[in-house]
Amino acid sequence: MENIIEIKAKAKGNLYGLGLGPGDPELLTIKAHRILTSVPVIAYPTMESGKVFARAIVADYIRPDQIEVPMPLPFSVERSSQPYYDIGAEKIAEHLEAGRDVAVLCEGDPMLYGSFMYIFKRLSDRFHTEVIPGISSTFASAAMLGAPLTFRNDVLSIMPATLEANILRDRLAVADAAVIIKLGRHFAKLKAVLEELNLFERALYIERATLPNQVIKPITEVDPDQVPYWAIVMIPSQTNPQ
Repeated sequence: MENIIEIKAKAKGNLYGLGLGPGDPELLTIKAHRILTSVPVIAYPTMESGKVFARAIVADYIRPDQIEVPMPLPFSVERSSQPYYDIGAEKIAEHLEAGRDVAVLCEGDPMLYGSFMYIFKRLSDRFHTEVIPGISSTFASAAMLGAPLTFRNDVLSIMPATLEANILRDRLAVADAAVIIKLGRHFAKLKAVLEELNLFERALYIERATLPNQVIKPITEVDPDQVPYWAIVMIPSQTNPQ
């Protein structure tokens, strides 16, 4: 009986969470590339409009014979994504149960605000799972801006701009250095908080780090109505490294 169970366990496919990095295909790790180009099934989140960022990053590496599993997500504060992750996870599970390895594509790093975390929570206790880390847009932005984030004993805070203004204020007030992500329509709120804390002039702004349409501009020139979701504000450390 034990041998039969072991054989069945071995017959199941492996689940991979692939960190693809911030958008530049050349920032894909060698390991992620190897898995991406060898698995029979790839899955990835999509917007309901059909736009697919994760797949676009590695489109040149996807083979015609690979099975693709799109996972439509609402990306809306009014609607929960969790039922959609339930559906996506079960579609992936069908392939894993059939013995097919599945790589789930994830922008940035899977375990840092990554969409793969929700698949991981649903399936990692049922299938062998391996997470391949990727370069987060937070750290890619620091590189593109040429701005060291931390020195010595600095503490770095990473926070979404979707937080309430009072929470952003409390966190930023004690941060040695900070990265604020998911800006979009929340930029005006963040700007008011930064001005209140006398951090606005110190802040750096970047959109779509590492992509061909990357934009870096003085934060004083940013139009709040034109800020995309894929924008980041950095508050670098003021520690003297000397």
